[in-house]
Amino acid sequence: MENNNPLSPHIQIYKWHISSLVSIVTRITGIINILAITLICFWFTFLLLGENNYQIIKLFLNSFFGKFIALGITWSFSFQVLSEIRHLIMDLGYGFEIKTTNITGIIVIIFSFILTILIYSLGRQFL
Repeated sequence: MENNNPLSPHIQIYKWHISSLVSIVTRITGIINILAITLICFWFTFLLLGENNYQIIKLFLNSFFGKFIALGITWSFSFQVLSEIRHLIMDLGYGFEIKTTNITGIIVIIFSFILTILIYSLGRQFL
């Protein structure tokens, strides 16, 4: 017996779009940001507990892994902010054309990296 039911879109036949990518990454960065804020709160708590704890945190943040985490959190927040600005504009009723959504999605992706580099450069006093 042959099954003539239509297939729902799945990973093998679904064509990815910039909007899909930005939407999924926005959800992932939202979760990362919640975890990052929790981690930052723990860091501040350790700072309140004394100077020795400050030295441990400073040592961690100066390590390669600590810098990677800090840079990743910076990118995550940058991406989330830019994506939410994009969604706010769309909530106002603008930018629903396919070409516009593709352009704004690419802008969010590119400028999140640019903003991360800018924030990192300001933090390291390169600028």
